[in-house]
Amino acid sequence: MEYFAHSPKDGYPAQTYAQHINGVSERARRHASDAARYSLDDGALLLTTAEVAAVYHDLGKLDGENQSVLSGQRAAKRLPLNHTDAGAAFLLDDVSPALLAAVSVAAHHIGLPDFGTESIREESAFRDDEIKTRVDAALLEYSQIHSSNVSTRPQIESAIPSGDLSVFLRMLLSCLVDADHTDTASHYGKYPEAENSIPLRPAERLALLDHYVETLRKTGEDDERNKLRSEMYAVCRDSLICENIAACDAPVGSGKTTAVMAHLLAQANTRGLRRIFIVLPFTNIIQQSVEKYREALVFPGENGEEVVAELHHRAEFESEDTRHLTALWRAPIIVTTAVAFFETLAAKTPSALRRMHELAGSAVFVDEAHGALPAHLLPLAWRWINIYAKEWSCYWILASGSLNQFWEIKEISEQKLEVPNIVNPSLRASLNAFEGKRIEYQANLTPQSLETFVEVVAQSQGPRLVILNTVQSAAVVAEYICEKYGRGRVEHLSTSLTPSDREKTLGQVKARLNRSDDDDWTLVATSCVEAGVDFSFRTGFRELASLTSLLQAAGRVNRNGEYGVSEMHTFCLSESNMLKSNPDIKNSAAVLRKLIETGVDISPSLTTEAIEQELKIYGSKPIHRKLLEKEIDKDFPFVEENFKVINTDTRIAVADTKIVDRIRNGHCDWHELQKHSLQISHYKLQELHIPQITEDIYHWNLAYDDFLGYMAGIIQKSELKLLMY
Repeated sequence: MEYFAHSPKDGYPAQTYAQHINGVSERARRHASDAARYSLDDGALLLTTAEVAAVYHDLGKLDGENQSVLSGQRAAKRLPLNHTDAGAAFLLDDVSPALLAAVSVAAHHIGLPDFGTESIREESAFRDDEIKTRVDAALLEYSQIHSSNVSTRPQIESAIPSGDLSVFLRMLLSCLVDADHTDTASHYGKYPEAENSIPLRPAERLALLDHYVETLRKTGEDDERNKLRSEMYAVCRDSLICENIAACDAPVGSGKTTAVMAHLLAQANTRGLRRIFIVLPFTNIIQQSVEKYREALVFPGENGEEVVAELHHRAEFESEDTRHLTALWRAPIIVTTAVAFFETLAAKTPSALRRMHELAGSAVFVDEAHGALPAHLLPLAWRWINIYAKEWSCYWILASGSLNQFWEIKEISEQKLEVPNIVNPSLRASLNAFEGKRIEYQANLTPQSLETFVEVVAQSQGPRLVILNTVQSAAVVAEYICEKYGRGRVEHLSTSLTPSDREKTLGQVKARLNRSDDDDWTLVATSCVEAGVDFSFRTGFRELASLTSLLQAAGRVNRNGEYGVSEMHTFCLSESNMLKSNPDIKNSAAVLRKLIETGVDISPSLTTEAIEQELKIYGSKPIHRKLLEKEIDKDFPFVEENFKVINTDTRIAVADTKIVDRIRNGHCDWHELQKHSLQISHYKLQELHIPQITEDIYHWNLAYDDFLGYMAGIIQKSELKLLMY
């Protein structure tokens, strides 16, 4: 008799149980083996445990009722019996229990549990109470069928890792789920059978980068700024670091993008690393960094998109129909945001964890590290950075333009760690002396009406940069300027635009900034432009937020000192129907307000103090301490739910009807989805009755345009609503 793991669908035949188990086992073994090479002590355990989990993960599919659906005899949306429980039961057997493999099998659809809750369930721990009795009675039959179909007999291990158990379990589940999802997608023709793995080739790509930078040097101006950039590149490239965590303090405009990449390639070559991550703060726009790296690091004949992958936002899916759309970390160089990167490290959900095993043995550049995350997430992020550095051979560069060393704050790290700097003190002093001449900070903390504020902006010297705290506020201000002064006097950039449209707007902004006769216009944006973009405006306006945001925004104003001294204004807007404050930055904004009101000079040297003050605001039950406790206690659901870089439940939406059709027909891949999709809050999608295309992907059927993005539809709806009243 033939047994099946997946039912026939869309013209593809049913996949047999043996084919799937063998396919998943081979892939899980490969993922675990690749990660294990970089494990200090637990590599062998990861490999054997991943093999065991892969072989038994679908044991429950052998139940007769499940087989009636999987063989195609009976149609059903779900299997009649939870198929994960049998594998967990088999591996928790009293004679030779394999707890870690059992946990990963039980979690391979629902995610990692709270170990505290499981510990009081005693014999029912990690089991499904509703079917436990039935599964226990049939377990011998399942195992006999399994043995007659699958010849692989991996050795069952009961050992516990010597390193951090929470990270190990995420790594283990990641290997299993990636293998499971990829094998299933391949069977249904949505993922290639054989993957084209592109090696990092660090020494050769470093030579490419050297040539690229040398060409820039020859064609650039022979001024003080460019001499300092050349020195910065050489110093970073040749910096000898033995530790696994290092810092890079250098102000904006110092050539950090290429200099740190040169350092990472040199270190990857020395340490035998396999991948490089570039992590930009929050939801920063990553296109300019991606463009620069593709220009500098891709060999002739290579596909730039496969060498330098761009991950704009989290997109991960559990169902068999959409798993192939999950963004992965397969490329040798990955540029992403802090949201997509750190929320993966915090995940308990299989689809989110799927890519995590690729992190072992990587070099990671966290740009504006102190501002990449909200202050209350820094302690747990710092814990993970240390664990991946010590146990999984990751090499971290924490970059900052503010001389900030957040790891020296007691609330973040009780144990003092010396973090070497890859830039020597003499060069840092030269770079900071240049930086000191650039910006003059001003503030008006009295809330202004939209009309008054826009008038003030219009009277300042252009081109001007205005940064708002919410996507909606940015769109409202941009639309008002457009109506008052015309479309030619304003550009708009935020995550309300698809990455593809953001790229077009970036090109337009860059072109306008290069025209000396085009200076009477304003870019209205969100914090997405505060890092990773090489803009230089004449005057800046930043809505009251954190000190870090203000300093980063100032990095987009008079960037190269070409305007002499420029003004950077802090402002507040009066709230209205469409202009709302952002509650997520309430504490950090209060700290900056206090600093401004005390009359101190705004400078990067205040950053550490600002983070300390913000952490104190959380009072006697701070969330940052609770997150650490829950991580240590292995309460995975709590950590995933509360480690939110952006505290909004969002979903993927697509406005382009051609892409909507491609998703429906199964012809869209994850690269295409990333470029043409939006992240919109779930409550807004529900409130506006936006239809779903498939699991967690919505069809944005309201107005969308390349100026305001999906906010065009929301503003239009709001105006209609006001008319009705």
